[in-house]
Amino acid sequence: MQTRFILIQTSHAGNVGAAARAMKTMGFDDLVLVAPRWSNVLRREETIQRASGALDVLEKCRIVETLDEALEGMTHLCATAMTPRDFGPPTTTPREHFAQLVDQPAPPTGVAFLFGSERFGMRNEDVYRCHACLSIPSNPQFGSLNIGAALQVIAYDWRLALGGFADAPPLPQSSAKLADAAQVSGMLTHLEQALVALEFLDPLAPKKLMPRLNALFNRAALTQEEIHILRGIAKSILQLPGGPIPGAKSTSLTLSKPDAGSDRKTSS
Repeated sequence: MQTRFILIQTSHAGNVGAAARAMKTMGFDDLVLVAPRWSNVLRREETIQRASGALDVLEKCRIVETLDEALEGMTHLCATAMTPRDFGPPTTTPREHFAQLVDQPAPPTGVAFLFGSERFGMRNEDVYRCHACLSIPSNPQFGSLNIGAALQVIAYDWRLALGGFADAPPLPQSSAKLADAAQVSGMLTHLEQALVALEFLDPLAPKKLMPRLNALFNRAALTQEEIHILRGIAKSILQLPGGPIPGAKSTSLTLSKPDAGSDRKTSS
């Protein structure tokens, strides 16, 4: 189904670039500008910067003088407006309208989305030509959307209605080997020695620090490489100037017989 996005009398060059970027992220590239403020809008620096890589959309973009020229070949027209018009087409949300549109026995062959000027929106006579008026659900106290943002929302909902994109392939599973219980235990003993050397752990009143670290590392499902990193940290601590506290010894009992007291930092 052919899809076209039409910007009518756009006054800000950056919005043209933002529209091109929004379209490309959703896989669309048919952009038409009707009587934009700048005749060289597609070459202006702000346009190119805001397009952020969607230069192919800008290169394909057409500039025309009238809306009739922009609508050539389109069979279903959607206006974008915050306020419903008297005697205008029915107002609905993009998602609701798109679901009905694609489920028709004979869907349209060409769908156009019309966006009005930043200064005064869409003219009534342009809205009246459309089959539906799309209103994006938003904050009732602040519902005004930038053209690029509004186009992005509509392009996203329309892409979903057309079937969306395939899910990204899952990331490959890591081939790293998990550390076994003996490696974790050895690392904890090494880490305990380092914590004693830092005076963070008092070996005479260890409380529940080491059992809690043991539980933490069990939940983390450490790999052998991560064990090496942690032991390297512990080794570096023990090699700091001054070395371990004289007479400090590892208390492996803290791993299996935690004190009933509360956790606390035990530095002197």
